[in-house]
Amino acid sequence: MDNKLDSAKMSLGREKYARHILLCADQTEPNCAPKEKGLESWEYLKRRLQELQLAGPEPLVYRSKVNCLRVCAHGPIAVVYPEGVWYHSCTPAVLELIIQEHLINGRVVEQYAFAVNARIRTTSD
Repeated sequence: MDNKLDSAKMSLGREKYARHILLCADQTEPNCAPKEKGLESWEYLKRRLQELQLAGPEPLVYRSKVNCLRVCAHGPIAVVYPEGVWYHSCTPAVLELIIQEHLINGRVVEQYAFAVNARIRTTSD
């Protein structure tokens, strides 16, 4: 394998994290929420994951800012993997619930989840 890929993999803890949250923020053409709301949520998510020591050199949670998740309503939108749970209205307050309940404790925040991978829904019922 390429040395640069190996180096990136090791430095970012790519093989160690348990969950990955992708947040729709900083869109080129914001549709689901004003750009400022998306950026505010992104900054909050970054800060809280660092404060809780969930991100960093030994991450439990990996985070990605994406331009668009193609759900152009009730944003900002987030999706958490490996479960494939999609969340709407991801303001800082909602993100705090997602962090505490889902990212840390593995429980879907039902009141904001609008889609859940069928495989996960079946195993948790």
